[in-house]
Amino acid sequence: MSNALVSSNSQQFPVPGTDVGSYLRKIAEIPLLSADEEQRLARELREHDNLDAARQLVMSQLRFVVHIARSYQGYGLPLADLVQEGNIGLMKAVKRFDPDVGVRLISFAVHWIRAEIHEYVLRNWRIVKVATTKAQRKLFFKLRGSKRRLAWFSPEEAQAVADDLGVPTEQVYEMESRLTGQDTSFDLPAGADEEQVYAPASYLAQPQADPAELVESERESASRSGGLHQAIGDLDPRSRDILQRRWLGENKPTLHDLAGEYGVSAERIRQIEKAAMKKLKGALGA
Repeated sequence: MSNALVSSNSQQFPVPGTDVGSYLRKIAEIPLLSADEEQRLARELREHDNLDAARQLVMSQLRFVVHIARSYQGYGLPLADLVQEGNIGLMKAVKRFDPDVGVRLISFAVHWIRAEIHEYVLRNWRIVKVATTKAQRKLFFKLRGSKRRLAWFSPEEAQAVADDLGVPTEQVYEMESRLTGQDTSFDLPAGADEEQVYAPASYLAQPQADPAELVESERESASRSGGLHQAIGDLDPRSRDILQRRWLGENKPTLHDLAGEYGVSAERIRQIEKAAMKKLKGALGA
């Protein structure tokens, strides 16, 4: 319903953009609805799916969305975006509003408006999400509202918040630590002076780019490969055949398959294989 409401009334439905002041002046001119008018329009929407009734209900509450959105400006996010998210919550509330319950629309819609704004804040306040569980979300908004000073929580304050929300104090300290962190770009921002600005990427070692280490690694690999071929060549023919077929072939035979070919027990094949492996390890470790 919300998408249809916006698209079908795009000429009349105000949308907050870069000029928030103009948007505020427009919605201030929209008259408020009486309780009886809300009831009538809500029934029109519910019983006849009247989108014009939905539009009137939404537009009459836009000023309240702005009032709620202003309380979230402390997160450093654009007011226009906060209002837009709140408007989405309002539209969802209008869709679910039951006129027979006997409450005003804004009383019902507050939950939906705040829920959408909360989601937007959590998605955009940090590059890395600071709250992923229900308990962490409650902590996030509780701590942001509780911290009136820059100092860290005292043990008593942390315990009080933990008792209030029913969470361990360890979670309070963890969320407090997340809130005090700052986003840092991994690489230099565009146009930055490389001689004056440093980013985490500048401090990461790149051992693969060291020519000396590359040469040393290639020599070690070649040496091990040559030693392996030499050690296999030094085995007796039966041991070499068993080892190659059991470890280097694509279709690996079982111990019983090889036992049948050589006319010995499977245990004897296992002993030969074990002895051959021991010789190879000794030759490679020498």
